[in-house]
Amino acid sequence: MGNYSKDEELLDGLISNDKLAIETIYKDNYRLIQQLVVQNNGSEDDARDIFQEALIVLYQKVRSGEFSLQCQLRTYIYSVCRRMWLKRLQQKRIYDTPVDPHSEQVPVEEDLELHDQLDRQYGVMRSALGKIGEPCKSLLEAFYIHNKNMQEISSYFGYTNADNAKNQKYKCLMRLKKLFFTQYKNGN
Repeated sequence: MGNYSKDEELLDGLISNDKLAIETIYKDNYRLIQQLVVQNNGSEDDARDIFQEALIVLYQKVRSGEFSLQCQLRTYIYSVCRRMWLKRLQQKRIYDTPVDPHSEQVPVEEDLELHDQLDRQYGVMRSALGKIGEPCKSLLEAFYIHNKNMQEISSYFGYTNADNAKNQKYKCLMRLKKLFFTQYKNGN
């Protein structure tokens, strides 16, 4: 219940154009919406537009005096943005399941849980990559992030051939996997 009093304070701040409240709403929610839109055929500009539109909807509803927050503010904003984005995709003929225009909220608790879990896993992976050391970190980044092939990696890192580079990549990957799961199990 701790979030609800904070959420109510943020809504009050939104109505009174409190810069800190508006910045907090952005900071706490925008990244989640950006991820939702970008992972569903949208761009960062689309995400900004959807988020802005959702804040305008929220502002108008709260200002009307008839709005009552029945969930966390984060859940409400996510559901409004999700509904708006699905509607926009439907208009572009990318998404063909009809979106109920009268529905204000879409059940999103599972989406938020999944997002939080993935966010934690990404954090642990970043940490594990930071601890793996060189040349493993650079080798894995060259292959998985920069899409270099084994021949290019072999030349760049000075391995005798692509098979040796592939073996080293496998060893590095196993080391990273071990670091990741150790940190993940320990809650780091």
